[in-house]
Amino acid sequence: MNRKELNPEASAQAAYGARLRSLRDGRGLTQDELASLMGYSGRHISAVETGRRTPTRQFSLSADKVFELEGAADTFERAFREIRHGALLQGFPEYLGYEGRAVELRLYQIGIIPGLLQTQEYATALESGEVQRGSISADQAEERVSVLMKRQAALVRDRTPMMFVVMDESCIRRQVGSREVMDAQLDRLMAFAEQPNAMLHIAPYAIGERRPFNLPLNLLTLPDLSMVAYAESQMQGHMEREIPVILPLLAAYHQLQAVSLSSAATVDMINQVRKGTP
Repeated sequence: MNRKELNPEASAQAAYGARLRSLRDGRGLTQDELASLMGYSGRHISAVETGRRTPTRQFSLSADKVFELEGAADTFERAFREIRHGALLQGFPEYLGYEGRAVELRLYQIGIIPGLLQTQEYATALESGEVQRGSISADQAEERVSVLMKRQAALVRDRTPMMFVVMDESCIRRQVGSREVMDAQLDRLMAFAEQPNAMLHIAPYAIGERRPFNLPLNLLTLPDLSMVAYAESQMQGHMEREIPVILPLLAAYHQLQAVSLSSAATVDMINQVRKGTP
């Protein structure tokens, strides 16, 4: 039987279909068997997997029940909302499935605090700016903040993942929201730096041309020790799973850590910014 190749990076809907097939294959289910469990036809399952039919909320809730995803950060119901609102970048829904399982996360960010370390007020201020510029709707802004809070909650588990975070100095220098919002955000960073599973570094402006990345980058280590990389431009996200591509990124990340401030010096700089001193 011919089996259509799926490209999860083509769109949010394609990522949804590819994930449905992947989880179905993982359970050893045929399309008809999954259809019976979900209350749909095998033809319906096939159409959703290949992107010929847009999933509904009820379909998504049923898939979450069958695959025991209810309450998780990366549910099919959440992916359905992303398809409906177009709130997230292309490629990001697939990334979320990996992020929720990672045992180590290496993050690099420019200009804004990394999402997994943002307070809800800081995240809301960022999305409000997008609404004011007409880039997204108020509903899409609310959806983005909701997804972010669920991502953060998904990292609170029995075996908390190790998190390495390098931020460009611009992340703490750029005020987002009111002074109170920014102060609370900086306090959140200092609290994060004290956690046993956290390593926080600032890449200061002074490193100049030694900074290897010009775009945000996430590197994840999964339970089987495989790795995935995710990078974003202004318009889309890109997932990478090929080790020959990921290893140079990992080496560059280690080089970035080496020229960044130590954890103690990072906290000192955040304190200085918090107090309004240069």
